[in-house]
Amino acid sequence: MIEVKDVHFTYPTEVEALKGVSLSIRNGEFVAIMGQNGAGKTTLVKQFNGLFKPTKGEVLVDGVNTRTMSIAQLARKVGFVFQNPDHQLFSETVEEEISFALRNFGFKEATLKRRVTWALNLLDLTEYRQTSPFMLSGGERKRVALASVLAWNPKVVILDEPTIGQDHRQKEILRQFIVQMNAQGKTVVIVTHDVEFVAECSPRVVLMAQGQIVADGDAKRILTDPDIALRASIVPPQITQIFLGLADLGLPTNVIDVSEATKVLLEYLEDGKR
Repeated sequence: MIEVKDVHFTYPTEVEALKGVSLSIRNGEFVAIMGQNGAGKTTLVKQFNGLFKPTKGEVLVDGVNTRTMSIAQLARKVGFVFQNPDHQLFSETVEEEISFALRNFGFKEATLKRRVTWALNLLDLTEYRQTSPFMLSGGERKRVALASVLAWNPKVVILDEPTIGQDHRQKEILRQFIVQMNAQGKTVVIVTHDVEFVAECSPRVVLMAQGQIVADGDAKRILTDPDIALRASIVPPQITQIFLGLADLGLPTNVIDVSEATKVLLEYLEDGKR
């Protein structure tokens, strides 16, 4: 679905944000792009929908070079939800916000109304249909931004720092929603610092540092490898840190989520009883 080939990107300020990045994301894959501030994460995903075009190298989306497509054309395939929803919300009501892109893409009125109602129901926003997005909480505005993207059913959904400002309950709802989207065949890419959230989701992890990819693989391997964590300056999930401290008891050190931790500890206690 997305092919990044030896991509370099330099800002007008002459800051080189990407330094020879190559990456393939398959159709229907769930990928978390992680790394510290300034690692190049957001710069990379903005190549996927044409907001940025490579200084050098090329990006293909669904087999088409992004240099040959406009941002509007790419947006039909790649939906982007910004870290700050206020950067993409501007309509007077939630309903108008969600319907804006559908009108731009030429959806017929009957289809438009059906898609808006579907998105409102999906993200529990029906009661805010005629409310200004700017009267809502930060978490609700993020849901409006997501609804406005999902309404036109893009093949790829990119979420930039989706858990910022969300409490534990909202994060769990978001996790379940992402898993559901992915199970339905949607390609999902999240940019995040939140190792705990990634550990619970267990996607493929692409780890970046200083404009380059330093590790790429399943979440368990990436988030529990001390050498990788050191190279990318990330802290392993708290569950992993606890099990690293219990290594002398013979417990595994690559546990990353609560359900796995519970299972391992119960088995350990049962063995102790025997």
